[in-house]
Amino acid sequence: MAAAHEHLADSADETPIPFRQAVEALRAARLRPEIEIDPTPAPKRLAPFAYALEAAVVEPGAGPDGEDVDLADGRLVLLYNPAGDDAWQGTFRVVTLARAELEPEMGADPLLPEVSWSWLTGALEAREVEYGEPSGTVTRAASHYFGGLAAREPATQIEIRASWTPAEGPDGAPDMAAHLAAWCDLLCQVAGLPPATLDPVPRGGVVALPQRRGPKPH
Repeated sequence: MAAAHEHLADSADETPIPFRQAVEALRAARLRPEIEIDPTPAPKRLAPFAYALEAAVVEPGAGPDGEDVDLADGRLVLLYNPAGDDAWQGTFRVVTLARAELEPEMGADPLLPEVSWSWLTGALEAREVEYGEPSGTVTRAASHYFGGLAAREPATQIEIRASWTPAEGPDGAPDMAAHLAAWCDLLCQVAGLPPATLDPVPRGGVVALPQRRGPKPH
């Protein structure tokens, strides 16, 4: 994964303290060892200040030739508008994407969209983070291969796009380390990994994916 450091502002003095604290919390967060994460260029038109990360859930040596395999990947963007935003009902907004390839039988489950959304809300609740104004979409796409690709098995991809407003702490900054950890829990959930043993322990009510059969040939 390519790393690209995003400038917070032309000068550190111009960066509002709550946003700077939120970004530092993202950078200092302790995450599961399966997660590889890097900063990436943030969108410039969504808010006066923005910071973005891209992440992947990696299984070392799981490929047919011993290469590492990405089981899921995604992006998290932190937006900040000091003047507030009526749609956000706050000054911060978290915008995320999580996607993974599923076994076809999993993708055919009619309850998959509702269950997938519950993975997100369950991950946030398990980390005991406060948030409001959640919104998003769950998309699944099935691929069937023909001709020269006919040897490949059918594939189904799930994509969860979501945003929410993180509650601000007494200093004006949200607990972004907890929000990032919850989003990474979601990534691991769609990747089919077992729940993390990190505190706090995830609560019940979140449906786990069965373990995958293994990487597909390319």
